[in-house]
Amino acid sequence: MDEDEEDCESSARLLGMSFMNRSSAHRSTSSPYTRQSPPSSCPRPSTRTIVVCVLFLVIVASMTMVLYFLPGCTFTKTGCVKPNKTTPSEPVYPVSTNGELFPWAQYRLPRSIRPLSYNLDLNPKLEDMTFSGRTVIKMSVLHNTKRIVLHSASLNISKATFKLSDGEAKDVTILEYKPRQQIAVKFSDELKAGQFCVLTLDYSASLSHSYSGFYNSSYSDKDGQRRVLAATQFEPLSARKAFPCFDEPDFKATFVIKITRKPNYTALSNMPLAKTTQLPNGLMKDEFEKTSVNMSTYLVAFIVANFTPISKNVSGTLVSVYSVPEKKEHTDYALDTASKLLEFYNGFFEINYPLKKLDLVAIPDFLAGAMENWGLITFRETSLLVDKLSSPLEKQVVASVVAHELAHQWFGNLVTMSWWNDLWLNEGFATYMQYTSLQAVFPQLDIGNLFLAVRFRALDKDALNSSHAVSTNVNTPEQVEEMFDSVSYEKGASILLMLNAFLPGDQQFRKGIIRYLRQFTGLNTNTDDLWNSLTQVDVSTQHLNVSEMMTSWTSQKGFPLVTVSRKGDEVTVTQEHFLLTSDNATHTSSLWNIPVTYVNDSCSLAPECKQVFTLKTESGSFKQPESIKWLKMNYKNTGFYIVHYGDEGWNAIGQALSNNVSVLTQEDRASLIHNIFALSRLGRVSFDRVLNLLNYISNETETSPVTEALLQLNNILQLLDKRQEQILVARMKNYILQKFGSLMNKQTWEEEENVSKQELRSALLETACNLNEENCVQHAKALFKQYVDSNGTSRIPGDLQQTVFNVAAQSNDDWETLLTAYGQVNYNAEKRKMLRGLASTHDARRIVSILLLSLSGDIIQTQELPLVVNTLCKEIPGYLFAWDFVQEHWDKLIEKFPVGSFPLQAIIKSTTSQFSTQAHFDQVQCFFSGLKERGSQMRSVQEALETIRLNQRWMNKNLSVLRKLL
Repeated sequence: MDEDEEDCESSARLLGMSFMNRSSAHRSTSSPYTRQSPPSSCPRPSTRTIVVCVLFLVIVASMTMVLYFLPGCTFTKTGCVKPNKTTPSEPVYPVSTNGELFPWAQYRLPRSIRPLSYNLDLNPKLEDMTFSGRTVIKMSVLHNTKRIVLHSASLNISKATFKLSDGEAKDVTILEYKPRQQIAVKFSDELKAGQFCVLTLDYSASLSHSYSGFYNSSYSDKDGQRRVLAATQFEPLSARKAFPCFDEPDFKATFVIKITRKPNYTALSNMPLAKTTQLPNGLMKDEFEKTSVNMSTYLVAFIVANFTPISKNVSGTLVSVYSVPEKKEHTDYALDTASKLLEFYNGFFEINYPLKKLDLVAIPDFLAGAMENWGLITFRETSLLVDKLSSPLEKQVVASVVAHELAHQWFGNLVTMSWWNDLWLNEGFATYMQYTSLQAVFPQLDIGNLFLAVRFRALDKDALNSSHAVSTNVNTPEQVEEMFDSVSYEKGASILLMLNAFLPGDQQFRKGIIRYLRQFTGLNTNTDDLWNSLTQVDVSTQHLNVSEMMTSWTSQKGFPLVTVSRKGDEVTVTQEHFLLTSDNATHTSSLWNIPVTYVNDSCSLAPECKQVFTLKTESGSFKQPESIKWLKMNYKNTGFYIVHYGDEGWNAIGQALSNNVSVLTQEDRASLIHNIFALSRLGRVSFDRVLNLLNYISNETETSPVTEALLQLNNILQLLDKRQEQILVARMKNYILQKFGSLMNKQTWEEEENVSKQELRSALLETACNLNEENCVQHAKALFKQYVDSNGTSRIPGDLQQTVFNVAAQSNDDWETLLTAYGQVNYNAEKRKMLRGLASTHDARRIVSILLLSLSGDIIQTQELPLVVNTLCKEIPGYLFAWDFVQEHWDKLIEKFPVGSFPLQAIIKSTTSQFSTQAHFDQVQCFFSGLKERGSQMRSVQEALETIRLNQRWMNKNLSVLRKLL
């Protein structure tokens, strides 16, 4: 290494290895994992290099100025031909794999050809993990063209024929441009608008070893035998990995699907089975009915497996839940839930589900939580299967996912966004309807606490400069993948909640979305189509322009900070962009059309207490009696904004809560806690102001305020822990136990049926045991011993299992016992909690072992790697190893998880979000900048760097404050 260079230090060295010295086992020379500096380095240029670079930049700048001031000239391959006004630039076409020019130069496909129907004939060979296929595409020519361009990825096309109208089929040459996963056919004579044509493609491929496309999976049956299966996951851009197609959402078509299989397997697809034919070679060919609706390619699905169903007829639709035979007994709850929700949606939307059948299938190895394929919804087993003794909290998880995917059958399937920039039209609506439907159909699941919590987390993400608008331009596959985040899902749902709460009457919102669904059934839409539909049904005297109001929430990133001040009987409210990072940020005069709701001390609990003021400009004012002691803005947190009350306002609210905790709803109390921590992070309030508000928390008993306060305090505790501020860590632990100890001690360890109480108990006891509170640890150890001694027949209450398994994993013997149980347990929700327990270990060898096992997928499924990394990162030993592991195994990670995908986003966030030093900022920046096209441009990388900077800023400002206050 040159003396002008220095390497990127390992995270272990940066954080300090003092924890490793506490146990000789941690420093064993036979450790299976040797720490190394990352292979890349961050060079420090020499003086000579700097001079050369400066000269180069001067030359480039000079050339740029010359080009800029040349009179209107468009540069093409033939040079400067004519002025810009008359000659558009000639596109530079890429080169195909065979050396010919590829006839298209954009990511988006040309609009001159539209597919009408697909006939797919697939022959998967599970024994050698390959498949072959024939795709016949009937198309309509919309504009004169000499090319057909469509998608194909990793398919070996062996033969292609083309037929125009009723003419003869002729062989054609397929050109392929792999970087954009496109194939094309060029013609010497133009295809004319109005003509019909047919393209037939024969191909073969390997079944995917990742979780996208047509992929292979396996599981062990009750006898320990390995069973293989093949399933699909096409959203967003992976249908092209299973068959050549126009793989964009607005190229809807019909599908006929045929699948060849062995007699001992079952094939499933979107539509019911039409017929089965036995072939001379002993195989069976299943042909499914032609889809009765036009579908986007990402919604096509097929499965070849040995699954067992249970079924029920609901309003003319056959609803079935499929699982591996050993888990059939865990499918009853999903069937009952899906049946009730299907009936609810049929009535709510006033449009019946259009297909004859609805299958819900639990896939043993499945990366996403679930996928809404039309008529064939696929799930992780943990998202669909429920044990008969499962806790209500576990049932809430399954019901939430089922409700979300069923909502997609209307929002996404029946009416589909035109392009992925408006993904929120699918995901935001499905998220909103998931909570709306569960509140109506299963009120006992108490889903409101969860909806409130996810809205808080969406605010946290959207406060970053690295966030994005709800509707934002995307082009590349990586950009499309990154749209699957909390902005598209939870922020989308949040602004719909805000709109529904603001619209007059309780039915206008529903009438608007019914109009939207009816108007655009079978079509593709954009955000304006939704707002226009909602505007057109306005029955009030206000004639509200929904489009004008809501565009401010979807077209710009972030959300407003509303600041309140009072003078006499006048209340002034101002708005500005709540942006945590202001340096280098683009400062715009962002304004939102905000329905500011508020209550006051004279009436603060009932819905009729709510008053509304619409803030469209930078500031506005309204009157309130001078006798009013305090105002609470954003009633029940239905608005997507944060409120700052100023010193006097916070003092008044804090005093009111200290006098009577029930003076506000629990949603309002939780939102005050969330807002004041956010304002502390912004630097608008000091941390002693935060602790002043929390003075009341010892009297708090409701779930949402307690869980939000615990989450915020635990975040600070983890930051301090990762900075090795051991004295402050001890003081913060004491503070948490002091504020919540009484409530922790009141929790029981028996079965509890109330969901909200389960959520509260789970959060309190998991925190107590993590802080080594003696009473909690002893109870958890006793429950685990009872569980082990009974050979698993003595059940640990579902909401307490995580706490018990975490405690067990800290003991050498109990960790081994837990690992054995993990391999034997059949119920996936319990198995997942055991895995989190195993990953909470402080033992270096075990940490490395779990990481490598998760990556290989042999004992721990690779789908669980994001969960494993997230759990490891909560403690210092795991945090150190996890970040080094990500750097060392990055190329393997992006083989498993596409660049930009949600699992990769989660892994990056878990491993970097608790760094708070310049050294770690430099290291993270160094690593990701060296990746180039392998991930350097991901939004999640910018989010990680921004978060480290914010952590650093907060710690620098507050460490001395914390030393005084605690």
